[in-house]
Amino acid sequence: MRKGFSELTDAFRKHGGTLTPQQYEDVVKRHTTLLEESDTIFILLQASGYPIEQEADTYRFKPFFTPYDEAQYCVIDIETNGSKPGTSQVIEIGAVMVERGKVVDRYETFVECAYLPEYITKITGIEPEDLIGAPTRREALTGLRQFMGDAVFVAHNANFDYTFLDASFERFGLGGIGNPKFCTIDLARRTFESERYGLAYLIEALGMEETNHHRAYSDALCASKVMLKSFETLPKYVKTTDDLLQFSTSSKKSRRIKREE
Repeated sequence: MRKGFSELTDAFRKHGGTLTPQQYEDVVKRHTTLLEESDTIFILLQASGYPIEQEADTYRFKPFFTPYDEAQYCVIDIETNGSKPGTSQVIEIGAVMVERGKVVDRYETFVECAYLPEYITKITGIEPEDLIGAPTRREALTGLRQFMGDAVFVAHNANFDYTFLDASFERFGLGGIGNPKFCTIDLARRTFESERYGLAYLIEALGMEETNHHRAYSDALCASKVMLKSFETLPKYVKTTDDLLQFSTSSKKSRRIKREE
């Protein structure tokens, strides 16, 4: 359904944030091999975190209408025992929910794991004993799925966290991640100058209080601060959450055109 999420979002943007039942069905029916009814597909989309709602006979893409400073952002970081989700697993999850410029909730857990390479312990400080008796992968990922809701998925170097978690969710029958996403590195590069944009460098450059780098919750909290720093210098044409999502991946040319409009 990954391609389906993208095509559905494109369709919403093309039609001003709303779709008729027929327009909606034209997209979703192309991305399911099952014989679900439209209402069932709608429920599955919501369960995956895709921010869709139904109002009368119209489907609405919530980020298109929600001011960016009123949206919920789930800022996530994970530690893993390897780089590939097919042969590795999540060993720690840290997430903070940010709303109206404040952290309003948090999710943090180790994940049960039978194999922890020594080099991972050296990087993260996580010991094999920390993972004994921790929640299973299914339990930890289910908890994260519930915590995320349909908030915007945010991470520093988001492609890694998003791709790894998406594959992990699929593996344990939780469906793919439908939450829209953006990367705090991409957003930072478009909003403030820095010699480097790695999280460790930004922590120091932005004068953040001392943190435990390469630990999931600490890094998620720091990424949320980078995000909020970026919010301070967004251009005036970024008003909605969808504006923000598009701005985070925009080209210099498109930004110039927007400023001149």
